Amino acid sequence: MFMNHPTARLRHLRWASLAEGATLLLLVGVAVPLKRMAGFPEAVSVIGPIHGAAFLIYVAMVLRAQQTGVWSAAETLKLLAAAFVPFGAFMVAGLFRRKQLTLART
Repeated sequence: MFMNHPTARLRHLRWASLAEGATLLLLVGVAVPLKRMAGFPEAVSVIGPIHGAAFLIYVAMVLRAQQTGVWSAAETLKLLAAAFVPFGAFMVAGLFRRKQLTLART
C-alpha cells in the first residue's frame, strides 16, 4: 500500500541513486587503483558486479518513474547522466529535494 505512494517511490529512487553513486566511487576510487597500483584485480571483480547491479536497478527505477509521470523527460536525462559521473548522484540531490517538495504540496 505505502510502496505505491509517490513519496515512498521517490525515497526508494533516492536511495538507489546514492547506492549507485557510492558503488561508482568505490569502483573508480578504490578498486581500480588497487588493481592498477597494487596488483589486486580481485577488488574490481568484487565491486564491478555490485556496481553493475546497482546501476541497472537505478536506471530501471528512473525509467519507471518517468513512465508513471513522476519525472519529466529533462529531469530523467539529468538523473541518467548523473549515473555516469563520479559524485553525480550527490549533485542531483537538489533535484530530489525539489521533487519531494512538489509531491508534498499535491
